[in-house]
This record gives sequence, C-alpha cells and structure tokens, in this order.
Amino acid sequence: MIDPARLHGPILDSTWDILRLDFLGIAFGALFFCWSLTPSLLPRDWLFQGIIGGIDAAIGYAIGTVVSALARRYVLRRYTWWPVREPWATAGKAFVVVTSALVSLVMLVYSAGWQREIARLMDVEGTTTSGYIRTIALSALVAATLVALWRVLRDIVRWIAGRLIRTLRLSVPVATTIGVVVVVVLSLLLVDGILLRGTYSAVNSAFSLENDGTQEGIEQPSSPEKSGSPDSLAPWDTLGLQGRNFVARGLDSTRLEQSSGKPAKEPIRVYAGLETAEDTDARLDVVVKELERTGAFQREVLVVIPTTGTGWVNPTAAEAIELVHNGDSALVAAQYSYLPSWISFLADRDKAAEAGRRLVDKVRDRWLQEPVETRPKLMVYGESLGTQAGEGAFANLAELRAKVDGVLWVGPPNSNPLWRSLVERRDPGTREIDPTYADGLVVRFANDAAGIGRGGDTWLTPRVLYVQHPSDPVVWWSPDLLFNRPDWLHEVPGYDRTPSMKWFPFVTFWQVSADLANAAGVPDGHGHNYGTLVLDGWVSVAQPEGWTPDDTERARATLDAYRDTEGPEK
Repeated sequence: MIDPARLHGPILDSTWDILRLDFLGIAFGALFFCWSLTPSLLPRDWLFQGIIGGIDAAIGYAIGTVVSALARRYVLRRYTWWPVREPWATAGKAFVVVTSALVSLVMLVYSAGWQREIARLMDVEGTTTSGYIRTIALSALVAATLVALWRVLRDIVRWIAGRLIRTLRLSVPVATTIGVVVVVVLSLLLVDGILLRGTYSAVNSAFSLENDGTQEGIEQPSSPEKSGSPDSLAPWDTLGLQGRNFVARGLDSTRLEQSSGKPAKEPIRVYAGLETAEDTDARLDVVVKELERTGAFQREVLVVIPTTGTGWVNPTAAEAIELVHNGDSALVAAQYSYLPSWISFLADRDKAAEAGRRLVDKVRDRWLQEPVETRPKLMVYGESLGTQAGEGAFANLAELRAKVDGVLWVGPPNSNPLWRSLVERRDPGTREIDPTYADGLVVRFANDAAGIGRGGDTWLTPRVLYVQHPSDPVVWWSPDLLFNRPDWLHEVPGYDRTPSMKWFPFVTFWQVSADLANAAGVPDGHGHNYGTLVLDGWVSVAQPEGWTPDDTERARATLDAYRDTEGPEK
C-alpha cells in the first residue's frame, strides 16, 4: 500500500502551489467535461468539442471551487474530527486528478461512438475514436485560459480591496464589495464599450468590403424584369454581393417552359442594396418604383422576402416559387445589413424586425392601391433570421392574416415572438418539435413534406406554415437552455435527433451553441438545410390552381437538376 506521506514533498507541493488547483474544482470540472461529451443535435468534430468541453470544464471548476469554499467554511471548521492531515489531503488531490483524467478518456471513447450515431442519422461520415481523443488537450487549454482569466480578475479585486483597507481603513467585507463592483463595472465597460462595439464595427467594415464583391460566374442580367439590369432604377453595382446573386440567378422563361410544358413568363426579381440609396426610406422608394416598372402588380403572385443579415435570399426557395407559378411571379427583397445572420442575430435582432416591418408595409401600401379584382396575391416568405424580420411586420396572428394572403417561414429562430407564442399555446398532447395549433385550422408546423398535411381536414386561407427540422439548432437554441430543460428534450425525439441526447445545466446550452456554427453544413433534410422541402411548403401555402403531386415532383426534379449544374448559393 502506498504511504500518502510519500506523495507529500517539496517538488509536488511546489508544482501544486504554482497550479493552485482546487481538487474539488477539478472533480466538478471533469464532471462537466464528461457531460459535454454527450451528444447534441448535430455531429461535432474534435475542434468544436474541444472548445465546448473547455468552456463547460471551466464552469464546472468554478462551481466546484465554490462548493469547496463553502465546505471549508461551514463543515471542516465546525467538525474538527474531519481527517485533513496534509499527506492524506495530497493523496486525495492526486487521486482526483488521475481519476478525472481516466474517466474523461473513457467518456471520449463513448462520445466518439455517439458522434458516429448522429452522423448515421445525417448520412455523413462519422469521426474516429483515435482522432476524437485530441479533444481533451484542446479542452484543457481552453479551460486553463478561462480559469487564468478569472484569477486575474480575482487578484485585481484583492488588490483594490487591499488599497482601500490601507488608505481608507475600510473593513474587509466593505473593501471587497467595492473591489468587486469596480471590476464588474470596468469589465462591462470594456466588453460592451470597447470589445463588442469595436468588434462589431470592425466586422461590419470587413463584411462591407465583401459586399462589394461579385461571386464568380455572376453576370449583370439583361432582362428588364430584373433589378440591376440596364433598364433598372437600382444600379447593378449598388445591389451588394447577395443582391447580385439574387437577381442574376434563377430559371428564365425558356427553362420554365421546358419544365412545365406550358408558356411561361419571365420572372420578376426586385432588389435594393444598402448602397442603392442613402437611407431606408429612399431604398424602399426605389423598391416600389422597381415593382411598378417591371409590372409586378399585374402578376399572379407578389412575394415579399425579408432577408437574412447580408441580404441573402435562399435561391432554392426563389426558384421553387417561380416554378410553381410558371414565372407569373414577382419576388422583392431588400438588404438591411452587411453582417451575416448569426452576428445580426446576436447583435442587432431589433434591426432585422424593423427592416422586415418597413419592407412589408411599404410594398403592401402600394399594393392596396391596385384594384382588388386584378392585383396579385400578396405573400411572405422568410428563412432563418428572415423569419424574424418577417414576423416584425405583424403584431399578432390576426393582423398577419388580415394583411397578406399566405406565409411560409422556414427554420425560425427560437426567439421569434409569434412562433414562440404559438408553440407555447399548442394543442395538449402535441410535441414542441411538431406542434398542432388549434387543430391546424390556420397555422401549421411541419418537419417534412408528410407533416405538412398533419392536422384537421380544414386549413383556412390565408395559410401560415412553419417548417422546422428536429435537428435544427437555429430553431432550438435559447438562453433558457442554461438552466431549464425544454419540452423538446424530454419528448420522444424527432426522426433525426438521437435519443441519447440529454439535458444538463450549462452544458446543453454550449453544445447547441456549437451546433449553430455547423447548422447548414449537413445534408438536405437535416439541421438548417431544408433543400427542396421549401417547394412542398410553398405549394401548400400558395394553393396553385390545378397543381398536382406529379407537378411537385416534376418541379423538384427541375430544382435538383438546376442545383447540380449551378451549385447552391452560399
């Protein structure tokens, strides 16, 4: 048997003193790290897992140190019989470190298996166990960095408190409190006033430069039905990267005729970029003039598309709408930011909602001037942050149905107020991932094409449809994951979420946060990649006259062929 005294010596003591690690903190850190290795919505490579594991280990370490401090203060000092001799304490620390490392390695092996299980659900190649073990080194580095940062802040508090005690003769509790307040305030000012705003400004500038570029293969349209054409009031070089992609891509009337076998019209696509006019009002004036110039108010359907952060419009969705209406359509969108959706979502969600409201209201006000008998159906499409922008145009469901003739929203963020209210008031016994609201009378939710028809026999017009995958982290990410288990995590899982996924405080939040970075990096039908499901959704919402299931499959084949030759827009 090893004598604990042998584990107590100048070398070990010096090493431990430099590290200054709390052994109970290590135990909690290892526990949280092991929790982080459990599966989430999407497969994670070792790099993502290493970052998340390190964050969770640091959180666990912090909790463990608090528990340790409380134990020393209220347990060990009160019960003098507690065995706290140094040799045994050192042996206990060594045991915790070794055990934590071994348990973490075993969990990594299990975790690699879970990742392969999720990969099979997504039809992608899974990780290897040997490759996944790299996670532990990265997690240790991330955790050490966060713990070191915390210690720097703690030492600053102590330094401030010491100064106050010596100069003003304040008591220790009062001086410490003041020190904490000073450090918290300075940290908030640094993070919000310098880091966040400075980073926001730098990122905005960087993406504004990207906005000036043009994707390879994209050329100025010659058709007068497109913004950016020689006849357009919105010059080509002002549309931005995503605006140029939007107006230059798509199926023309010839290819639409080949698909439908019937005479087709040249689709109308109207767009205004941030540089099209000096401010929002002027840009929206250009949008309305473009709609008038192209004859958009004489088409079968006019679709308003609130965009994501950079002004992106899903090309598959745009082409699906035009296929369904054989080109007798007008699509209108406008850019409101240089920033990608995930940055806009974190930093400027109110701007998205305001932009959506103003675009819908401006187009609708002009649409109302047309005769009721001849004006087109006014409909709304949105995806991802575009759904949040679109919801911003309506105070509630009743106003939505009073203003437009149908809505399709794909992959809505969890924070969308209208979506959230409908899901929370869903019919009893239905799941959060595919809820039924009022027996599907007005609003429906679907995970796939088959789910669109789920509900009662009656679906009133105008129809509202939300499409959301069980594995889409954009839909299920919420700060509430920090402390509360959501309904979707104790329900029977959807078709592409592993039943092995469990909820853990703090941990699940960071896991799903990591999933956001790869939300669209999975095959069609999973995560935030909805593929041609938007076609099924649009057919159900628009209810085109005489449309059959065979027409849907014919349109899908055309979409697939076009995506294979042109490649999906990123």
